Amino acid sequence: MAGTAVMALTAWSTHEDQHYDDFGSAMTTLAATMGGALLLYGLSPFVPWSLGILGRYAVRLPPPIRLAARDVTGHRVWTAPAIAMTMSATALAITVTIIAVATTAQSRAEYYPQVRPGALLVHGFWAEGAATVRAAIQHEVPGVPITQSERQPEGEGYFGLDVDNVRLPDLESVAPAGLIGDHALLRYLTGDLTTPYDEGRAVVVTAKEGDVSTVTIHYDHDYSRNDESLLTKTIPAVAVKPTDPLVEEIFLPAKVVRDLGYRLEPEKLIIDPSVHRTSAIEQERLAVRLGDSAITYVERGFQIPTEWMIFVAVAVSVALGGALAVTGRAVCPRSRRVLLRVGGGSTATLRLFAASRAGLGAACGTTMGAAAGCVLGLLLVWPMTASIEWEPMPRVAFDTPWSSIAALVIGLPILAAAVAGLAPPGMTVRSAPPDRPRAR
Repeated sequence: MAGTAVMALTAWSTHEDQHYDDFGSAMTTLAATMGGALLLYGLSPFVPWSLGILGRYAVRLPPPIRLAARDVTGHRVWTAPAIAMTMSATALAITVTIIAVATTAQSRAEYYPQVRPGALLVHGFWAEGAATVRAAIQHEVPGVPITQSERQPEGEGYFGLDVDNVRLPDLESVAPAGLIGDHALLRYLTGDLTTPYDEGRAVVVTAKEGDVSTVTIHYDHDYSRNDESLLTKTIPAVAVKPTDPLVEEIFLPAKVVRDLGYRLEPEKLIIDPSVHRTSAIEQERLAVRLGDSAITYVERGFQIPTEWMIFVAVAVSVALGGALAVTGRAVCPRSRRVLLRVGGGSTATLRLFAASRAGLGAACGTTMGAAAGCVLGLLLVWPMTASIEWEPMPRVAFDTPWSSIAALVIGLPILAAAVAGLAPPGMTVRSAPPDRPRAR
């Protein structure tokens, strides 16, 4: 109850769109709280108490299933830990699934491509090594033209842009704003080879509507001066719609920046996807050739993370193992005699008993685990999707994976029953040693 209360308070405090200053510590605390809650939930008397309720309502079931229910509920010292393991593993699997679906939806909404879809981007290299990086690209993709963007060297003053009527992200920064280059870079941005190029005119590449006629450059070669003393220069500009609606950028001809007294150096090397689409094999070979000297990236759109599925698969396997462990206890001679009498000594009756015992154990564990996992997952969604940015993006709606949860709750008992029922009867229905006669 205490752990659930902590998570409920955290969820309530992060239900609005706000950011975390210390996201790592907060998540560590929540993970420890969740783990402690599940541990105490599994060790508490709740599982044996729930098995007692199941035993009282099993009297009207068919004989093999009724005997299996009595066996599961009547020997709780053996069955309760196994069912608790199934319950905890199921709760973890459902919690991680709900969180993964929510964070994936949020990440998809916040995703912004670095370059045009299909383009190869090579960056993160020193200016002195630009020629070596270019040669490596030409070796892996020979004959393909390379587009280059430039930047002012770090520490050489302030440089920012201002555009009226059109709001673009990160227009002002200490790093160079916009992309600086030649006509090849402009035509890469627009995706149109016929885009006119003028050495004295900026181009605002955006799908947004707005009347753009000028771009104001704020600059200063001296960092020590305040913002009010920044120098400004206004140059003519035009707005052009890109081929891809997600591309938003300001293009500045390199001559304009050099005329302001800045020297430029290579910043990014790009292969235009209109000319050549880099394959994954080509990217891998280039990355190996460059090593740590540069970063290679191919824009393939938002990639759905799948690492969490491995954890869920392991958790489901543990839950299945707990359900099958319920069948590991030997059957007392009395119950075995009843089974043989009811089924006429057939093996099918023993298989049905083993399947019922495993299925009931799995059903008990998955039902309780699903309830706990849904509560934990839905409470942790809010803090897990809170932004760490100062200007957070509003949370987006996500579909709780009820169908996956239902498939786990229904499918795991069926799978456990099938495995136990198809196994040789001697492995799942073992006879306990006969009772010793009482001494007179």
